[in-house]
Amino acid sequence: MPLPREEKSVRPRPIQIALMLVVAMIAAGLVSADPAQDKVFPHLVHQTRLDNGLKVVVVPFDSPGTLAYFTVVRTGSRDEVEPGHSGFAHFFEHMMFRGTDKYSEDEYNEVLKRMGADINAFTSDDRTVYHMVGPASELESIIDLESDRFQNLRYSEDVFRREALAVLGEYNKNASSPFRAMFERLRQLAFEEHTYGHTTMGYVEDIKAMPGYYGYSLSFFERFYRPENITVLVVGDVQPDSVAQLAEKYYGSWRPGYMPPVIPAEAQQIEPRAGHINWPSPISPFLMLGYRVPAFSDTTVDTATLDIIAQLLFSESAPLYRKLVVDEQWVDFISGGYSDHRDPYLFTITSRIKSDDLVLKVRQAIAEAVADLSTEPIAVERLERIKSNLRYGFALGLDSPGSVARTLSNALIMTGDPHSLNRVFGQYQKVNPEDVRRITRETFKPETETVVTLSHLEDRPGTDDASEKSKAEVH
Repeated sequence: MPLPREEKSVRPRPIQIALMLVVAMIAAGLVSADPAQDKVFPHLVHQTRLDNGLKVVVVPFDSPGTLAYFTVVRTGSRDEVEPGHSGFAHFFEHMMFRGTDKYSEDEYNEVLKRMGADINAFTSDDRTVYHMVGPASELESIIDLESDRFQNLRYSEDVFRREALAVLGEYNKNASSPFRAMFERLRQLAFEEHTYGHTTMGYVEDIKAMPGYYGYSLSFFERFYRPENITVLVVGDVQPDSVAQLAEKYYGSWRPGYMPPVIPAEAQQIEPRAGHINWPSPISPFLMLGYRVPAFSDTTVDTATLDIIAQLLFSESAPLYRKLVVDEQWVDFISGGYSDHRDPYLFTITSRIKSDDLVLKVRQAIAEAVADLSTEPIAVERLERIKSNLRYGFALGLDSPGSVARTLSNALIMTGDPHSLNRVFGQYQKVNPEDVRRITRETFKPETETVVTLSHLEDRPGTDDASEKSKAEVH
């Protein structure tokens, strides 16, 4: 399921994998023919924790001369608990490139250019991740650069205000997407207490007010950018001992002081919620549905089963997909799934429908497919094919230092333990047809449904335009 602006989970997500590739992997010894006999993540993981709490994770990888250097901050929009201050986790994704006393912004960029490194960052609900791919020969220079900016970031009030206005410009640009507008509304409706109620970008009112919160931005950095809340992850042509020694040299004096915020728990949803967005210009109608699901778990089959349900209902081989997209051609696309979250979140279904008169038919088709999955046992052979697809698709994706680091960063955010990758795949092996029926029944309950629709309501003869539009815009 594509998520607007926010980073998708890098646990298994479906791709079509040719059988010949699977056979080749088995023959090459990358995975066992019996999934129960091997680990899906095959690389050795070396972990060190400095006295100040900073975790250093190193994975030697066969990528001669190349490494990936990720700084994983366990803070995202989930942690924005103070009213009026949403959006600051994403804001720091921008500000962290503004330089220090040691390396100005221009000097920082010049060093990166000289070494030929590629650097970027992303923010989502539960994390902010800064990632670099560069030459392994420049390991110490990279650690020097990254440790300096995370400990000694400096920016003036004028720079802060300009960047805050740039973030508002980014929000306004994103607001032109109907999908993003729907996703924002869905979150607001589905979460009344929890901070998942706002997206990573934040509420537009908070973003508009952001230029006046320079002092708050400094305190945000002091609170969340602390060693206990951060993992340095290095994958590639490196020696674990060397990385650990350099980490101690450059990060060892970083002062601890992280205090996790108290995240408000969301009350149980007991009745369906709905909203409509009247789009200002002609557009095909959109449908977005959200259902409450538990937080990520590597100790139960629930998370693994949700991924399998997404395949059973919404993959291109699923009966529902074939009916809506291929046979009846009622929709341009339909997708659905769950992304890993630290707290209970949503299983989301999204579709763009060919015409307004088909919206109810599409909803009914989805409901019928869900009802069938919750009552009819699926064939064991089909279930095992989906498990293999997810497993080998995941394994084939571990093809570069960056992809390995990206995958591990998700595990570090969800559990703090990179070995949870193997544990969650162990749960995949346990999923049986009854688990699929049970989790389907528990997930797609009418009382936990949140629905958002989007369409263009043209002016209708004989009606008052203002009142007609006000009826359509449910807030």
